[in-house]
Amino acid sequence: MLKIENLHATVADKPILNGLTLTVPTGEIHAIMGPNGAGKSTLAYVLGGRPGYEVTQGSATFDGRDLFAMEPHERAAAGMFLGFQYPVEIPGVSYLQFLRESLNSQRRSRGEKELSGAEFIRLAKDKAALLGMDAEMLKRPVNVGFSGGEKKRAEMVQMGIMDPKLAILDETDSGLDIDALRAVGAGINSIMRNPQKSVLLITHYQRLLDYVTPDQVHVLSKGRIVRSGGPELAHELEREGYAEAAA
Repeated sequence: MLKIENLHATVADKPILNGLTLTVPTGEIHAIMGPNGAGKSTLAYVLGGRPGYEVTQGSATFDGRDLFAMEPHERAAAGMFLGFQYPVEIPGVSYLQFLRESLNSQRRSRGEKELSGAEFIRLAKDKAALLGMDAEMLKRPVNVGFSGGEKKRAEMVQMGIMDPKLAILDETDSGLDIDALRAVGAGINSIMRNPQKSVLLITHYQRLLDYVTPDQVHVLSKGRIVRSGGPELAHELEREGYAEAAA
């Protein structure tokens, strides 16, 4: 699904990723853990195509296609979803309208029929119910007045509606209380735990992995993957910290 080889990337001419190599097979959930400044969010933004993040060396393929030859909207239409650590607010734009336009834009690019208003409302209500979210909240402007937990639940609803092949989730557990964490974990499992889908889950802490058991855990340090292992590696990191794992 996702294959990264010897990836180097800079932000404002400062090297952040320094030869990162990683493969996420179809049907698997992989977690990336690491200290602040390791390059976790930079990796997510580079894969998503955020401006200002320059790839200077290396390659990445997504579902067999050259990822860096694709524009951000083409990556989304091909089935990539990027979840943000801090979802942005968009005053004046209804969440429902935002989601419907986003979905239909992707469907058009794939040559698929757009959903009618009634079809989309049914879909949005189903996905909101799955996350334990009142669908009425989606009538509000995007993330405006939402708590941290509500923003993350809404983002999971968005992921459910878009139904991606690959979800890259950047510290989705940031700022969540126990109930919201459990709900988000359940959402990831119900939407993305599928033989045809994959997840790259970026997190500081092991706690989210209590609800979303990864196939592999990778330690990112100084812009490179320095260690990989099974779910037990996350518990080791929780006990011993990153310094020992990155040594």
